[in-house]
Amino acid sequence: MDLTTIWFLLVAVLFTGYFILEGFDFGVGMLLPVLGRDDRERRVLINTIGPVWDGNEVWLITAGGAMFAAFPEWYATLFSGFYLPLLLILLALIARGVAFEYRHKRPEASWKRRWDTAIVVGSVVPAILWGVAFANILRGVPLDADHEYVGGLLDLLNPYALLGGATTLALFATHGAVFLALKTTGDVRQRAGALAVRLGVGAAVLAVGFLTWTLSIRSSAAAVVLAVGAALALLGALAAARVRREGWAFTGTAVAIGLAVATLFAALFPNVLPSTLDAAGTLTATNAASTPYTLKIMTWVAVIFTPVVLGYQAWTYWVFRKRIGVANIPQH
Repeated sequence: MDLTTIWFLLVAVLFTGYFILEGFDFGVGMLLPVLGRDDRERRVLINTIGPVWDGNEVWLITAGGAMFAAFPEWYATLFSGFYLPLLLILLALIARGVAFEYRHKRPEASWKRRWDTAIVVGSVVPAILWGVAFANILRGVPLDADHEYVGGLLDLLNPYALLGGATTLALFATHGAVFLALKTTGDVRQRAGALAVRLGVGAAVLAVGFLTWTLSIRSSAAAVVLAVGAALALLGALAAARVRREGWAFTGTAVAIGLAVATLFAALFPNVLPSTLDAAGTLTATNAASTPYTLKIMTWVAVIFTPVVLGYQAWTYWVFRKRIGVANIPQH
């Protein structure tokens, strides 16, 4: 296996980790007004992800950095052609992060409502747009012979991409509800578990439709196996959530999201950004890659530092593993 293939797989792993971890963050954020009936319950929800949400975003930064260094042509074309949706994702993430920090700074209910709105919007917008973006990456976009994006915004808002956005929104909402059932106690836990089952049914329908459409556009034996695995994992998660086995349910939704993202990358390879205009404009893992020397240096850096980052993040989750409830939240 050459270094370009290895780095394609590493980029796929980084985005998979990001969607699994940030997925439940987004789900918690968008469910804030649904499951949080008063301020203390909303504070419970926020505190379930408070110690980990910013660490989860490190996966996105690392994935973007890996793309920039390992596949600069892919990075340049993608970030220029998808400029507006990626900018909206960035602004939404900034608004959400600021809201987490500023919500508790003043006691007025109106102040908290405004920041709660920012959390919801900052969670919903990326949840939709990441699905739209990755659907377009797999489907292909208008690229000329110089690998330059020559389409417009409407080219990105095609039916397949919109279905991808709806699918990621539903999957992340389900993932977040299952996470809340796993991390909370009392009434919040009961409501989150019941909501997870209802959301999961809709997410399963959308996911099956999206993955079936995906395999009709681009497919491989690995992609088919991964798609079937994703569907089975989601069904298992729903069955576990129905009988209140939150740990297994969360494992199931995490595996389902991970395998769904892996399906997209497996179907995409060896391309990284297909052209819908001319095959000569298609970016592949080979023609978009950096020099072998650059990839070699990056590989050594990844070998040294990746275990450190994974160990630290695993330790963080272990330290904050216990459930919390309204009784753990002070009145003011």
